[in-house]
Amino acid sequence: MLDVGDPAPDFTLQNQDGESESLSDHHGRWVVLYFYPKADTPGCTVQACGVRDRAQEYKRADAVVLGVSPDSVAAIRKFVQKYGLPFTLLADPEHAVAERYGVWVEKSMYGRTYWGNSRTTFIVDPQGVVRHVIPKVSPKTHDDEVLAALAALH
Repeated sequence: MLDVGDPAPDFTLQNQDGESESLSDHHGRWVVLYFYPKADTPGCTVQACGVRDRAQEYKRADAVVLGVSPDSVAAIRKFVQKYGLPFTLLADPEHAVAERYGVWVEKSMYGRTYWGNSRTTFIVDPQGVVRHVIPKVSPKTHDDEVLAALAALH
């Protein structure tokens, strides 16, 4: 997994509107890059709605929020529309970006193993350097942790 001080690898993925979006499009701004397992599942919904509900706080922190999952563009579009999410979600169905960030991991549930995104958040500074990492994010406390880290980094 990437660590504090590492350059954040640039990438280009499709957003919920099917348009290409790159990390470098946001150069010069703080970026909250969060990886989540699957759109419209309980934990991911809590996390995404938390970001939605505190969107003004992210804006005041001059931070762009990008959520990345292995879902299709259609699935993330539906998720954004269903919950009125005012930030960008990106489709990483080939999990290439998750792999580059070291968050594509083997998981286990009910005795079954499978691969998926580890719920992890990276805060990237305006120059493209990772300044904070939150591994094993709790959806309920995600925004508190991220906004506190942004405040400390400014």
